[in-house]
Amino acid sequence: MAPLPDPDLLRPESSLPGRRLSELAERAARCTPACCGASTTVSDGGDEHPTAVTHPDLAGLVSVQLRSGDGPIPAAEEQGEPVDSGDLLRDERWPEYRAMALDSGVRSSVTLPFQRGGLTVTLSLFSFRPGTLEEAEHGPAQALGDLATTSFVRDRHYRAALAELDQLGAALRTRPVVDQACGIVMHVLACDADAAFAVLRRISQTTNRKLADVAAALVETKGRGLERELVSLAR
Repeated sequence: MAPLPDPDLLRPESSLPGRRLSELAERAARCTPACCGASTTVSDGGDEHPTAVTHPDLAGLVSVQLRSGDGPIPAAEEQGEPVDSGDLLRDERWPEYRAMALDSGVRSSVTLPFQRGGLTVTLSLFSFRPGTLEEAEHGPAQALGDLATTSFVRDRHYRAALAELDQLGAALRTRPVVDQACGIVMHVLACDADAAFAVLRRISQTTNRKLADVAAALVETKGRGLERELVSLAR
């Protein structure tokens, strides 16, 4: 029976991604029979690859895969399907990962990928015994991974919306001074508002300064001494 949605996994982004990943790993390990530990990762295709593990010994198993690009995690990310190894003693794939896993006493593992909204979350489960994780992809861990991935995507959209609101707020705060600067340029060049704004934007680009800063400087001087420069930029 799938677990009920956990309130911690549903809450807005009030904690670091690492903590969210840790919560997923801990809960998945506890509800999966014969599981001795778990790891989680999240990626949006960039260089950053936040991870979490339920035991320090598992950190090496994750890092060796991300460093070499070879192992169940990279394979699951690429295929978009669960990747399992029923017995690492006989499975000759991924030599570095296999050697480190066996050295840690891990005999079997399964990695579940969850891809949604440009994000890929992986949940890897480990066991000291071979052939004990075959049903993991149909159990509670699958439901937890789906829930956590949905939460990550939602939080990403939430942060993007906040950033857009910040940009809109900044634009609204600087609009009056930009309008004043456009008025000065219109007076000096005897042009319309669109042409005046184009001149301000060209100054911003050529001087590598923010448009608001260019406008503020122009308003402060009221355009005095800049007539010739404004005329040359309008051409």
